[in-house]
Amino acid sequence: MYVTNIPATSSGVFNGPITVSMRPMTMQEAIKATEITTHFKNVHGTPIHIGNPQEIGIDNINKPDFGESVSIYNNEVPVFWGCGVTPQSVALEAKPSLMITHAPGHMFITDVRDSDMSH
Repeated sequence: MYVTNIPATSSGVFNGPITVSMRPMTMQEAIKATEITTHFKNVHGTPIHIGNPQEIGIDNINKPDFGESVSIYNNEVPVFWGCGVTPQSVALEAKPSLMITHAPGHMFITDVRDSDMSH
């Protein structure tokens, strides 16, 4: 996961840049992933950037701000989605006295079906 130069929508004392996750894909896979995820705007939705990471403020794709780096092969491009770590990284700056959130590998689980999340 990488902290970008894309500003998140502010809410009171909470403001800062969007954090993204990245998956390397071929361009054909990136197009297909975008087509599929366009139906899930109420969750992660479509990628927010495809291609050159420097365009969104990521200077070194091999040094993520959170987690471990991923290999990107010659026929692949980095594909970036908005990440649930954004509130955590913004909270680090706001320093609230208490914040409850998820941890990597320990996501929120619900009984809402994927089909209920489309459009």
